[in-house]
Amino acid sequence: MRTRRALQVDAFTDEPFAGNAAGVVPDADGLTDAQMQAIANELAVSETAFFRESDDADRRIRYFTPTTEVDLCGHATIASHAHLLEDGVVEPGTHTLETNVGVLDIEIREDGAVWMTQDDHEIRRVDLDYERIAGALGIDHAALQDVGADLPLAVASTGLPFLVVPVNFLEHVSAMDPDFSAIETISEEVEAAGIYAFTFDALGADSTLHGRMFAPAAGVPEDPVTGTASGACGAYLREYRAFDGEFPDEMRFEQGHFVDRPGYVQVRVGDEVQVGGRAATALDGELRVPERDDEDEIIEV
Repeated sequence: MRTRRALQVDAFTDEPFAGNAAGVVPDADGLTDAQMQAIANELAVSETAFFRESDDADRRIRYFTPTTEVDLCGHATIASHAHLLEDGVVEPGTHTLETNVGVLDIEIREDGAVWMTQDDHEIRRVDLDYERIAGALGIDHAALQDVGADLPLAVASTGLPFLVVPVNFLEHVSAMDPDFSAIETISEEVEAAGIYAFTFDALGADSTLHGRMFAPAAGVPEDPVTGTASGACGAYLREYRAFDGEFPDEMRFEQGHFVDRPGYVQVRVGDEVQVGGRAATALDGELRVPERDDEDEIIEV
């Protein structure tokens, strides 16, 4: 059996065991799709990032949840590049990253913060019944209708699509009791990876909003802190003129507090959409990877 280094790096936080945990495999060259999927399932975090060589960028990355491959993942990008900096593989500056949605720019700062330029945004309104969405989230539909007059239900994407659902107050966001089967059905119906629900009624005085993200169709019932959804929501806020006066140069989205993984995503929406944050390594070890793509083989830590 071959051994491969594997890490758990917590993104959008300065401390381990907060933010969103990502698996990182720094050298995935030679691994098959089945082996990468098995490793992601074994690590059992929402996404695992696999670095490979690239002819078109500084490196290639692929992202797997425990059950499937996804095209883009913000927190795993932040986590994996924070690891590369910590490990001395890269230096502060701008680096290119080949993803399934194209080549993206990654900026690594001297202080360890990582900024990811996301794909071009796409936003489309959807015609869904508020009672149905509220039922899937486990809250009263009045919590959605209050803000729906100004901020509609829409699918927003900066590389990965999410159904963006504005909610009036934090108490309703915290009280969500999601019906994952219903959320999965709705997500598939509107061709979204999941539902990102948010409220401007945030916990922190410096926070722009508080969000929660549910993506059971991708094998992630609730994601603690979601970079791609934050970028998509940022583009959504500008599209629907969510702020009086000038749009903020930079926003801070908080997420994960109701699953005991608090984290913060910095979001910029200009000519491009960028999300940024820091990360902390929680685990660094090796996996023994079976040579054969056999479902009965077990990956051993």
